[in-house]
Amino acid sequence: MTDAHSAGILPCQNIEDLIAQEAITSQTPFDVDQVQPASLDLRLGARAWRVRASFLPGLGRRVTERLRDVAMHELDLTRGAVLEKGCVYIAELQESLALPGNVSARGNPKSSTGRVDVFVRLLTNYSRAFDDVGAGYEGPLYMEIAPQTFSVLVRSGTRLNQLRLKRGEPAKLSIRSVGVDLSPGMGGIVGFRGRRHAGVVDLDHEDGHDPRDFWEPLETRHGELLLDPGEFYILASKDDIEIPVMEAAEMTPIDPSVGEFRVHYAGFFDPGFGTEEALAVGSKGVLEVRSHETPFLLEDGQTVARLVYEPLTARPARLYGEGGSHYQRQGLKLSKHFKAWS
Repeated sequence: MTDAHSAGILPCQNIEDLIAQEAITSQTPFDVDQVQPASLDLRLGARAWRVRASFLPGLGRRVTERLRDVAMHELDLTRGAVLEKGCVYIAELQESLALPGNVSARGNPKSSTGRVDVFVRLLTNYSRAFDDVGAGYEGPLYMEIAPQTFSVLVRSGTRLNQLRLKRGEPAKLSIRSVGVDLSPGMGGIVGFRGRRHAGVVDLDHEDGHDPRDFWEPLETRHGELLLDPGEFYILASKDDIEIPVMEAAEMTPIDPSVGEFRVHYAGFFDPGFGTEEALAVGSKGVLEVRSHETPFLLEDGQTVARLVYEPLTARPARLYGEGGSHYQRQGLKLSKHFKAWS
């Protein structure tokens, strides 16, 4: 059932309608798999700039105007470029928006981006906040990219983030706690820690990297894990996660009430994730964890994040995982760039 006036997250068919109406345009033709059940993948454009500082343009200023103050040098992404860890970059995206007055949007890293500890945030002209796109926005899109653990190879067309579009101000349907699983499973591995001096990760090369060159496996005998400041961890949720077909969810990235660490860079969960209807019961949430200034002792089952559920305006024409997904029915799992751990 569809309510053309209801507030909620737009499903894939409505996103495709916006593309057909040229409310969403691109410098190159859209990829056939670019529209997800309740989000749109965004692609890097031709240029990026190494900058000396992150910034927000603020009211009355365009991103390109602020770039003049902070840009150090320009990179040609059509030939591929390595973005070095510890550096900050601004990249233009191929997609642009001319949103209706009642439609706003929000950006978030894709799961594969967060799992290699690449911090990305969406930028628009005149914005005073990262990732949020105001209703009726018309103009280009940019992305701030800050690799944290690994240097990464990207090129024009690489997908690092995604856009969720919504009509009005949808109500929060529920907020659920997410606990961490530190009980040893098969093989005794409870998580992975990124190696500090690893090589470059090619973000368009699936199953192309030996995980042992980039990750250290973690074991625990007592159901506890000490998080070291500045280190990056891949862990899994204690309980299965399910996103009903008429809902979408976002995992809150920072919640000071649960500890001094950041959980889950990639916060969007599309409808159908982990559901029986999508033949995916038993899917875990993968947690990308980075401790802050102090060491923190995690215990098995401890709450580490919150999932916020919102309604869709209509049932999506397809569910998460239809046509294949690297992360449906997942347990503890590294990003798609790595071969299976063995």
